[in-house]
Amino acid sequence: MEMLLIGLTIGFSLILALGPQNLFVIEQGLKKNNIFIICLICSFSDLFLIFLGIFLFTFFQFLLNTWVILCLNSLLIVFLIYFIYTKISKKTVDNYSLSTNSSVDTIKQSSLKTLGFTFLNPHVYSDTVFFLGNFSKTMSLESKVFFGLGAGIASFLAFFFLGYGAQLLRPYINNKLGWKIINSLVVLVMSYLIFYIIYKEIYLKI
Repeated sequence: MEMLLIGLTIGFSLILALGPQNLFVIEQGLKKNNIFIICLICSFSDLFLIFLGIFLFTFFQFLLNTWVILCLNSLLIVFLIYFIYTKISKKTVDNYSLSTNSSVDTIKQSSLKTLGFTFLNPHVYSDTVFFLGNFSKTMSLESKVFFGLGAGIASFLAFFFLGYGAQLLRPYINNKLGWKIINSLVVLVMSYLIFYIIYKEIYLKI
């Protein structure tokens, strides 16, 4: 249960962070454009990539000696520091804007665009395959499954919330201050993870 909650928390933090995929979902939500299929594709794609990362690191677990784990944890910390930097960078908020024109796509067009925003987005691979897979590398198989399920549940809840809640979120998502508040919460969670990794995965195992 603990791993499920950890996966849920981290999953929410990654998805609610400002990025092209979730902004695309919000835009389509504002247009009321094939919201269900878009949210469904994003959610199942995330679930697939989450478990791909977890089981890739499981498959190569025989290579994980003390020094390899230390190197991977160091990379994880560097990734989190860079992730935090992108969230506090002023340009992160300034570079994104929402298009709310009235054009509506067919289901096929929406599906292709969603797949593009998902699988052609390098951040999707760094966040799910590398980050979540790396984070779970020393867990037991049962813990990995619960961790992955937690992150997957977060994906479903977050994407459907962003898609169907876009109309309610309109006053906040068109306001840079709203995004800055969201990013600040994400930074707090990611900062906690840095200390968690340093203490539990490095300090306690030296």
